Amino acid sequence: MIPISDDNSDRIRKPFVNYILIAINILVFIIYQKLGSDIDFTFSYATVPAEILSGRDIVTEGSLAKDPITGEQVQIPGLGVTPFPVWFTLITSMFMHGGLAHLGGNLLYLWVFGDNLEDKLGHLRYFFFYIFCGIIASLTHVFTDYFFGASHLIPSLGHRAQYQALWEATCYCFLKEKLLYFSFLLFLVYPHLLYWGLGYCCRLRMAQDI
Repeated sequence: MIPISDDNSDRIRKPFVNYILIAINILVFIIYQKLGSDIDFTFSYATVPAEILSGRDIVTEGSLAKDPITGEQVQIPGLGVTPFPVWFTLITSMFMHGGLAHLGGNLLYLWVFGDNLEDKLGHLRYFFFYIFCGIIASLTHVFTDYFFGASHLIPSLGHRAQYQALWEATCYCFLKEKLLYFSFLLFLVYPHLLYWGLGYCCRLRMAQDI
């Protein structure tokens, strides 16, 4: 299910903070990440679990790895220099994305759900809520990585959990307001409450299949 728009008829504030956040994400991806092609920038400013856990910057050399499907040798870039304390990457990483689909998916949620939430919370509280959700999403990746024994040097960015939190908060605050979404070649209108419930049912089903 893809959200398209929701009911903004009772909105009283212009969501300029939401517009600014969308613009920052787009500009970072275009100018600094160069549409995802500047891997050095991405690997310098993304959140790396080993750096957060140790509190120090880690620089590694690039390496070659074999693609398990094609058998081809793939160049894996190394971690670059982070020009400030590594904990700031918990913030910088939330404005970075791995590709156009990643960017588009996250900003769609921000566009649909962020405006009403900003109207509900106010401009300043909404901004700090956005940053708070991003930091918690980054830390969740770090500690999940730590407890489940994954590679501590794999960077993360553009955390989906941050935008999921915005969606959850909007559904909680606007349970009865209508949401237009696209599903199975149909455009459907349902209250946030139903969309929220269907989302949980889908995730529960996926968890049972794992």
